[in-house]
Amino acid sequence: MVTTTPIALVTGGDKGLGLSMVRHLARQGVDIIFTYRSNLEGAQKVEAELTQQGHRIKALQLDVADVGGFDAFTNQVGKTLAQWQAEHFNFLVNNAGIGIYASLMETTEDQFDTLVNIHFKGAFFLTQKLVPLMADGGRILNISTGLTRFCLPGYSAYAAMKGAIEVLTRYQATELAARKITVNTLAPGAIETDFGGGAVRDNNEINHYIASVTALGRAGRPDDIGGVVAALLGSDTGWINAQRIEASGGMKL
Repeated sequence: MVTTTPIALVTGGDKGLGLSMVRHLARQGVDIIFTYRSNLEGAQKVEAELTQQGHRIKALQLDVADVGGFDAFTNQVGKTLAQWQAEHFNFLVNNAGIGIYASLMETTEDQFDTLVNIHFKGAFFLTQKLVPLMADGGRILNISTGLTRFCLPGYSAYAAMKGAIEVLTRYQATELAARKITVNTLAPGAIETDFGGGAVRDNNEINHYIASVTALGRAGRPDDIGGVVAALLGSDTGWINAQRIEASGGMKL
């Protein structure tokens, strides 16, 4: 018997925003495949936590910067679906990423290439490999950043990669329309995680500054974003397509 429970694939789901996304989607009754790069212990803890709560979940290792590994990863996804008696998965969240802080004049070529490979090239070609395993009428959500709308010195390369993702989102929505697959961008504001060395969470000066330029008066928290992801992949939001949705609490209005 083929399962009809929706299945989501979330990259970078072992911590931070990705972990919150995984938890919120599981509470919504979605089965989860999530990836981790090197945090095997953390991934196993997430698997154990949600399995104990009665959810079906699978952690798979993936380096989104290594395009050469995408064929093997796609095969692992296919095997997981077969084990779950599923023909396809429904939701893809391109979330995995890193933060590199460097001024325009100090950014190195190695830093630039790392950001390209993780945030743009990886997301581009991973989606290309996975789309054949997606169900018609599925959803893709690409994670961007509020920094494509407002500017903070030190993030020019990172924000530029995310700007490319926002353009790619519209093209994906156009080219996948025949299969009724919607594609949107979610742009978080500054969030209290370990991203970028945990500066927003751990540096009081930075945290207070973020709060001072945010209409709702505080920095974001992971569950602020996890909840939005669950809503955007919910049954009532299927008519949203090719859009950039910002979840920043009204930062830098």
